[in-house]
Amino acid sequence: MKGGDYMSEQLPMKADAYMDVMKTQFNDSPDLIQKVFHIKGQAIIVHFISYQVKRERLERDLLENITNSQKRWTNEGLINKIPLSSTEKQSSLEQITTKLIHGSVAVYIEGEKEAVLFALPQQDHRSLNRAETESLVFGPQVSFTESLITNLNVVRWRLDTDDLVVEKLIVGERIQSEVRIVYLKSLANDENVETMRQRIKDLKVAEVEDTSVLGQLIEDSTSSVFPQLIFTELPDRFCNSVSKGRVGVMVDKSPTMLIGPMTLFSFFESTEDLYMRWNMGSFIRLLRFLAMALSIVLTPMYVAALTFHYEIIPSTLLVSLGQSRSTVPFPPVIEALLLEVLIELLREAGARLPTKVGQTMGIVGGIVLGQAAVKAGFTSNILIIIIALSALASFTAPSYLMGTAVRIIRFPMIILAGAWGLIGIVFALSFLIIHLLKQKSLGRPYLAPIYPFQWKDFNDSIFRLPFKKNNYRPLNVMPKDTERYSKAKASERKDVDPS
Repeated sequence: MKGGDYMSEQLPMKADAYMDVMKTQFNDSPDLIQKVFHIKGQAIIVHFISYQVKRERLERDLLENITNSQKRWTNEGLINKIPLSSTEKQSSLEQITTKLIHGSVAVYIEGEKEAVLFALPQQDHRSLNRAETESLVFGPQVSFTESLITNLNVVRWRLDTDDLVVEKLIVGERIQSEVRIVYLKSLANDENVETMRQRIKDLKVAEVEDTSVLGQLIEDSTSSVFPQLIFTELPDRFCNSVSKGRVGVMVDKSPTMLIGPMTLFSFFESTEDLYMRWNMGSFIRLLRFLAMALSIVLTPMYVAALTFHYEIIPSTLLVSLGQSRSTVPFPPVIEALLLEVLIELLREAGARLPTKVGQTMGIVGGIVLGQAAVKAGFTSNILIIIIALSALASFTAPSYLMGTAVRIIRFPMIILAGAWGLIGIVFALSFLIIHLLKQKSLGRPYLAPIYPFQWKDFNDSIFRLPFKKNNYRPLNVMPKDTERYSKAKASERKDVDPS
């Protein structure tokens, strides 16, 4: 809150002086409503922000009870006789102001050392709807909203246990936001919880606009293009991660939740994999890894082969490549970069335009510009196919941030491939692997279970085993209880004996 002379004022105060302090703090805003009632010689001030409180409850439960009284009021009388459950006394003018902003009604009786606050927030928010950025074919379709209370209700409904811990923190020195840390006490590693808690507490920022902003402030490496914490709008993914021993974070007014610690492979997982049969889920997960690998190296390999390594191209394909590029005035590296930029422009335009217009723009724009570029001699047919395959492969990542990171990586790899051929690609891949080995998420290895090697965690990262064999929680998050259930008992068959 902004400081001023009112900070030196203390209750009790005269009614007029108290009202002047509040008007000054709110910069004479017309939204601050202050009503003065004189009852039995008492001056009682009721003040609130007009659009922040439920007016019908204010008038029915609070104002009617105060004005209909035939006795002198005290703070204790207000708390005991007003039929509202969420009440508190507050002597700090700064805290009173903060509570008013968050939807409380303050009642100050002249001469008292404290004001009584009644929480009557008017919470306007959208209802639970279908997820937009993380669409699923199987499984729950509901997504989080901007209301922290609604999101907490959804999480508690899915994690129906008294083992669930929800800690409250306040972040922001000028504009404060409520943050909740969510974890299971019997599973979450204490070091992970303390790391998350301490990083949030240590933040010295004016405000935190969204969960994604908070994630960038607390992640291990802010210079890396790779996200180290997962952001999700799906309650089932959030609760599934918490039930594995991870730590979740919720921010008021944000529809996105944060989960950590995570690994690189976690960004290619989807809760949809759990809802499918295990062999289907494993196939699709492995397909995503293959798609990401192709997306990174396919275009650089084309550039390297046409620039330095003609000998690796089959002779029949080399002839068609030569014919296709006979009218192209640019070297392969410039040609590839131009098309990559074109694809990114189409993707960004399609994302920003309204849904129906954006889909039309992406399809028609891609076809028209692609055909025009080939006929004008700016590019070859084969490169258009390769660029389209690379773009499609990057879209298979369930995480939007990871898909964007993969698309960004392609640009320096294309440049290095154009400069040094296969040597440039090997150098780029080596640098990429070293970079990933150095990354951490809440202090945990980012490349687990590959490094450090942990075979049991392959089920929760590389592929998915049948549920009967999936009896361990991810060891890389160091849960207190690693075993989900007895593997021997889960494998027992108890069919009804027909005899």
